[in-house]
Amino acid sequence: MKKISIETATELKNLKDFEQGHYVELEKNEFDELNKSLKEAATNTITKLSKKKSISIRLLEDDINRLKAIAMNEGMPYQTYISYILHKVTTGRINTH
Repeated sequence: MKKISIETATELKNLKDFEQGHYVELEKNEFDELNKSLKEAATNTITKLSKKKSISIRLLEDDINRLKAIAMNEGMPYQTYISYILHKVTTGRINTH
């Protein structure tokens, strides 16, 4: 039996809903207004995600040395590596519990 991915299943449901008339076409001015709003939201998101702020932090010297060694193995500067790890923690891609 062939399995359908979630994306494919969602696409099939959307197509079926469309064919059954569950969606309506937007008027030109409604589409333009929605399009403008979505573009503005995308621009704001990109701007927000690209803003960086400097901080100072005190770490144990041994921790810094270990971070430098790990970063070197990863091929990146240690401060970039620290930022990368913190980003993964704050976005839930590393579980801290």
